[in-house]
Amino acid sequence: MLNQILKEHNIKPHPVVEFDWTSDDYHVFDLSKDNADLDKVDLNDEEGFSSYINQVLDENGKSIGIGGYGEVRSLYSRSDLFKGEEPRTIHLGTDIWAPAGTPIFAPFDGIIHSFDNRNYHGDYGPVIILEHDMAGKKLFSLYGHLSTDSLEGKVVGQLVEKGEQFAWFGTYHENFHWPPHLHFQLMWDMEGHVGDYPGVCKASEKDQYLANCPDPMLVLPS
Repeated sequence: MLNQILKEHNIKPHPVVEFDWTSDDYHVFDLSKDNADLDKVDLNDEEGFSSYINQVLDENGKSIGIGGYGEVRSLYSRSDLFKGEEPRTIHLGTDIWAPAGTPIFAPFDGIIHSFDNRNYHGDYGPVIILEHDMAGKKLFSLYGHLSTDSLEGKVVGQLVEKGEQFAWFGTYHENFHWPPHLHFQLMWDMEGHVGDYPGVCKASEKDQYLANCPDPMLVLPS
């Protein structure tokens, strides 16, 4: 549906992170449960996890890493946030791995729907959610693992113009124990959530969540 709206109304998003997307300057990360290399990494250790991300980028000669939409991951077991009778393992957004302080830009005109600092191990840390009007249909975009100062001066209902820089990637400690990256996610319906929306779901809920969360690569762009 999103791709159809973009094409029919000739809507061209502004890059959420600015770099030359046509030059293949990014590495597609595999953080799935099938990646045996992750078994050798202490995901609770800042230096170990960050070193793994940087090592993979260096080995592939890339400056930015991307991936994760719909990916089945086991790395969330490191946080009590994702534990339960049926663990949440399906990643609903796309991760962009780049240095802390990397600027973030609005892909479309919109307003600030909500924001929060989800300061719990494994959660988003600072997060902002924008609301967009896509040819009469609402679309929400979520930006997680931000710098703390990204929340300064923010007001619910505040206008954000397409291409406006409104946030930055956070450090490991700001974004609550993740190497610097942006969790970028799209939602058609916030389902009552404010300042938050699940970034990972249970396998049994995969179809309903992915129907509500279109592929972010339609917007990033690719």
